[in-house]
Amino acid sequence: MTAKDPAFWQAPVPPFLPKTDGLKVSFEFFPPKTDEMEQSLWAAIKRLEPLRPSFVSVTYGAGGSTRERTHATVARILEETTLTPAAHLPCVGATREEVDEVARRYWEIGVRHIVALRGDPPAGEGGFVPHPNGYSCAAELVAGLKQLADFEISVAAHPETHPDARSAAADLENLKRKQDAGAARGITQFFFDVDVYLRFRDRAVRHGISMPLVPGILPVTNFRQVQKFAGLCGASVPVSLARHFEGLDDDPETRRLVAAHVAGEQCRRLQAEGVHEFHFYTLNRPELTRAICHLLGIRAEHHVRESAA
Repeated sequence: MTAKDPAFWQAPVPPFLPKTDGLKVSFEFFPPKTDEMEQSLWAAIKRLEPLRPSFVSVTYGAGGSTRERTHATVARILEETTLTPAAHLPCVGATREEVDEVARRYWEIGVRHIVALRGDPPAGEGGFVPHPNGYSCAAELVAGLKQLADFEISVAAHPETHPDARSAAADLENLKRKQDAGAARGITQFFFDVDVYLRFRDRAVRHGISMPLVPGILPVTNFRQVQKFAGLCGASVPVSLARHFEGLDDDPETRRLVAAHVAGEQCRRLQAEGVHEFHFYTLNRPELTRAICHLLGIRAEHHVRESAA
């Protein structure tokens, strides 16, 4: 039975484990583009900091201005919070020297964790084409970063296969190369069908992948937006999920309650299958992530730096 089956949502769900020993969470944020967005970002960071995530990642897009915003956000997290930041670092559209320089700057300010990514080309430029003097793929980037410094490196994993991959097997082989180059973990693209993740995990083990594959959880704050995201990255959206959010476009309060239920059930089922680490795509909105973490048994710790309070 999968999440596409109506009975999935009525099936008995094992209770949350009362002990949270060994349970880890991490959060993803994106850098702000405006003063208003910056205020929202820091409100989200302050709201989630007391949950003591193992790390928080900050996304990084193409273009110099985005790079500087990412660097500034990561630096401020280091300076003003108790959090451990992980900086996203793609290699698309840049030379090795440019990418290496960004990595060196991160190391110099105290960043020890990088999320190494191939990256997507800017809109309208078609498929990915490696820079002639750049890293050709994420596995090469991981190896290059490991030569620069002893970074902890996370990489992307795709339970439903990367849209550019020749096949599911080729995609797994690419993930294996990233592991062999020095990656410490894979963080998955978001998914909604728990069975999709479980089958992916089993196939990865058979392919020789032993690093943790951390489920990426996306609480649904805007169903139409999620459909758009899913279309871009090749993630499936179960019919049952669409039914849950049907008619709620103009009812944000009910939509948030449904979203918490859906993501909470997803995490419960994953936890029952032995998953003890979750990565939340927060979209800089903290409330759903905080609620789901509470359901998982994670309680806030209020001893944070005064500058971040």
